[in-house]
Amino acid sequence: MNAMRGEVVYIYAFDLAYDTKRREIPTILGCRTHSYEAGPGKPGPRHGFFYRPQMVTLPARRCQSPFGPVEVAEAVKLFDVGAISVQVCVPFEVSAIKDLVRYYRLTLDGRKVEDEAMAVAERVRRELEPYVIRPVPELTPGEDYTIFCVHLLSGPSPVTLRRSEDWLAEHRRAVAGLLTQEMDAARLSQQEAAESTERYLSYYESDLVVVDWDAALAMGEPDSLEEVIHVAELANVQLAELGAYDRVLDTALELAYRDLSHAQRGRRQIRRDLREIRVDMARLNDELQNITKFFGDWHLAKIYQNLSGRFHLANWHGIINVKLRTLADLYQLLYQDRINSWMVLLELTIVLLFILDVILLLLGL
Repeated sequence: MNAMRGEVVYIYAFDLAYDTKRREIPTILGCRTHSYEAGPGKPGPRHGFFYRPQMVTLPARRCQSPFGPVEVAEAVKLFDVGAISVQVCVPFEVSAIKDLVRYYRLTLDGRKVEDEAMAVAERVRRELEPYVIRPVPELTPGEDYTIFCVHLLSGPSPVTLRRSEDWLAEHRRAVAGLLTQEMDAARLSQQEAAESTERYLSYYESDLVVVDWDAALAMGEPDSLEEVIHVAELANVQLAELGAYDRVLDTALELAYRDLSHAQRGRRQIRRDLREIRVDMARLNDELQNITKFFGDWHLAKIYQNLSGRFHLANWHGIINVKLRTLADLYQLLYQDRINSWMVLLELTIVLLFILDVILLLLGL
C-alpha cells in the first residue's frame, strides 16, 4: 500500500485537585493560555454550548526517536473539574499499518512518552496550586489513550481518495492488530478482529474513526481530526475523574463504616461529613457530565458514544451513583437515629412530668 502520513497523538488525563477556583489563568509553563476553539465540524444542527477548557500549546521541539529525529508538539488543557489533559503529538510516515504498533513504546530522547507527559503534568500541578482547591499531594499515573491520525489516504490516482469503508474492510485485521498492539495481526481470530473494529464511524467518503479501549484510528483532514482528538480527551478525562471519585467514595465509605462501628467520633460530626461528601460528589459528578454537552454536532456525538461505550463510562457512573446512594442511606440512618433519640427523650420527659404531677396530687399540693 502507499505510504501513510500523519501523527500519533498520546493523551494523558491526570486528576489534579478536588476542584478549581474557576479563575482565568494568564499563563501556564510560560505560555499564554487561551480557550479551546472547536473547528468547522460537520454541517448540521448545532446549539451554542461547546465546552472550551483553558489550554496552552507548548513550543515544538525536536527530539530523537527510534525512527529518527521528529518534531514533537505538546499541549495542556485544564478542566474545571480539577483535571488536566496532556497531549503529545509525534508525526509519522510508514508503509504499512503494522509499522505503527511500534509507536506504542515510543521514546523521545531516551525517555518514554508517558514519563514525558508525567513530567509536564507535575510542572503544571506545582504551577496551578494557587488556582485549585485541595490539590493532590502527588500525581498518580494518568489515564492514557493513543490516537493514530492518518492525514492522507491515497487512492488509485493522486487526485482521488479511496472510500474509507472499503479500505477498512480490506485491512480490518491489520487495523485490529494496531488497536490491540499485536505486531502479528494474523494471529488474531476473526471474532477479535471484528470486535476490535466494529465501532467505526464515517461521515464523508474519505474519513474514518475506529475506536477501541486503548487506542483509536482516525482518518481525515487535520482540521476535522482535531475535533475527534478533543472528544477523545473529554472522554478520557471523564474516565480519569470517575476513577478518582470512586477512590474518594471508597475512602469515605470505609471511614463511615469504621466510625459507625467503633463510635470514634461524635455522630453529629459523622453526619456533617457524610452530608458534605454527598453534596460535593453529586455536584462534581454532574459537572463532569456537563463537559460533554456540546452535541449539536451529531457526528461528534456518535464518536463520543462509541468512546463512552469502550470506556464503560455508564458503568462507572452507575458505580458512583450506587455509592452515593449508600452514603445517603448512611446519612439517613444516622438522621433517623437522631430523631429516635429525641423522641425517646421527649417520651421520658412526658413520663417524668406525669410522675411529678401524680406526686404533687398525692401530697395535696
